[in-house]
Amino acid sequence: MRSPYFDDGHAVFREEVRAFLAAEVLPYAADWENQDTVPGAVWKLLGERGYLGLLHPRAVGGGERDLFTSIVFLEELGRTGCGGLRAAVSVHAYMATHYLAQVGGDDLRRTYLAPAVRGERLAALAITEPGAGADLSGLGTTAVRDGDHFVVDGAKSMVSNGMTADFLVTAVRTGTAVRSPRGATGLSLLVVDTALPGVARTPQRTLGWRSAGTATVTLDAVRVPADRLIGRLHNGFYYLMRGLQLERLVAATLALGGMDHTLDDLRGFLRARTVAGDALARKQALVHRVADLATDLAAARLLVHHTAWLYAQGELPAVECSMAKLHTTELACRLADTALQLQGSHGYVESSAAARAHRDARAATIAAGPSEVMRDLIGRAVLNERATHLL
Repeated sequence: MRSPYFDDGHAVFREEVRAFLAAEVLPYAADWENQDTVPGAVWKLLGERGYLGLLHPRAVGGGERDLFTSIVFLEELGRTGCGGLRAAVSVHAYMATHYLAQVGGDDLRRTYLAPAVRGERLAALAITEPGAGADLSGLGTTAVRDGDHFVVDGAKSMVSNGMTADFLVTAVRTGTAVRSPRGATGLSLLVVDTALPGVARTPQRTLGWRSAGTATVTLDAVRVPADRLIGRLHNGFYYLMRGLQLERLVAATLALGGMDHTLDDLRGFLRARTVAGDALARKQALVHRVADLATDLAAARLLVHHTAWLYAQGELPAVECSMAKLHTTELACRLADTALQLQGSHGYVESSAAARAHRDARAATIAAGPSEVMRDLIGRAVLNERATHLL
């Protein structure tokens, strides 16, 4: 689709990324899914290509590229059809390290961000807990100041990259939790090295996104140097509110690429499969279903690209980010379900692309705030109500 948001440079970059992924990812992605991990060598390859720091400052080795360069990268990453890989890379490059780039001090940038951009240190974002998720005021992991350290106690769950991360950007409670119209209070962000005593990781076997290495992380009296605080004390909620808008935009963009892959796979099947001597692609009932999905996908792409344009203008389009995330991830589930149905028993085989898309699509409707929360945020905004206590 032609678009006013992309130029010739973006087209060249898209071909470069697509060729890289075809050579270095697609032949091995199924093995990584079975192994529940993305190998360290792949992270270094991504770092060498500059793909882990497209938005980050040049001072730490980043590219400081425009946002639509990242949109291209994320669409192509989604188009691989590898949900675990896209989750792992996006968490590292656009979520966990985002906070270091935006509000981290020089020392944190040198120690953590620069090697993360090079693919030498792997990052994870630890927010969700066994008993709290969308409601940030319910987070219970504490960080108590003790001299020149914080002592951290608690547990985080559903941490993508959790099993292999070298450090966690962690939401912790450093003050009293008070519900207020301005949001959750008393939260801060800390960098926690996973090699520190008291950090324990347990794998969580998920329905999809398996190569993301999802884990539960237990923090038992972990002594974290006080200079690992990201930004200002007690300002974690405000940092998260801004960061989550980018996270939702990223999720929506990845979903676009994933749907492209699923639709391509379905197109190939319907063209090749014959019934009573005629290709399924010539059956009107199926043609019309594909037409509806393709039209919905085109509309979703326009919504996502417009939201990205608003974000690139320096705005914080929270409602549009929620709309984009809600619409694309829900559509991805419908498309994946239809693709599996239309491929019949071939799609129902666990190793099929249709089955993997079906497993992976659901996760995106939950991560970065579930669809129900997106609807609440959008609806309250439309009705001029505030819902800032939610993700």
